[in-house]
Amino acid sequence: MTDLPGIQRRELAALVDDLAALAPERWRAATLCPEWDVEQVVAHLGAAATTTLPRWVLSMVGARFDADLHNRRRLADFRGADPAETLERFRAVGPIALPTRSSPAGLGELLVHAEDVRRPLGLRRAPDAEGLLAVAEFFAAKDFAVNSKTLVRGLALRADDADFRSGEGPEVRGPLLSLVMVMAGRRAHLADLTGNGVAELDGRLAPA
Repeated sequence: MTDLPGIQRRELAALVDDLAALAPERWRAATLCPEWDVEQVVAHLGAAATTTLPRWVLSMVGARFDADLHNRRRLADFRGADPAETLERFRAVGPIALPTRSSPAGLGELLVHAEDVRRPLGLRRAPDAEGLLAVAEFFAAKDFAVNSKTLVRGLALRADDADFRSGEGPEVRGPLLSLVMVMAGRRAHLADLTGNGVAELDGRLAPA
């Protein structure tokens, strides 16, 4: 069985290393999450990693099931007085365990948001191959947090750098990380993909 929490810990450590090397002004850089800069994405991840299931339920009820409001409140709770404090708080977090420790959902949250930060900053990392494959299979099979399964329904996804094949129909082919990011709704990674299904997928994605 894939050690998803262990993979998360290694990916968290790698992200902390990248963040620790950033110049202060780069914490204000735009990310692939609209309206969130680097510090806000990191605070969101930190909040996700420190929110238990009961606290998540209470927060969602308090936000009247408005996920955006819930996320903004938890982000603000976790964020430090400045990026340095936010990073120190983030350095201490463990794996995201929602909905369960054994679900690939938490690892997917981490890998997607890490790439949300890295790509605009020109940083590159190849995530753990086994973990990335587990996330790709999860995204292709379920709508959870993002409507990934619905987004790629009727398309054939094929990774050219991993043993990943999902679905039938017009083909969308490319690096597994790019397939994962597009399944998570990130239009920026569409440029990495080829195949006669790309135009259909382009039409389904929300505007940038």
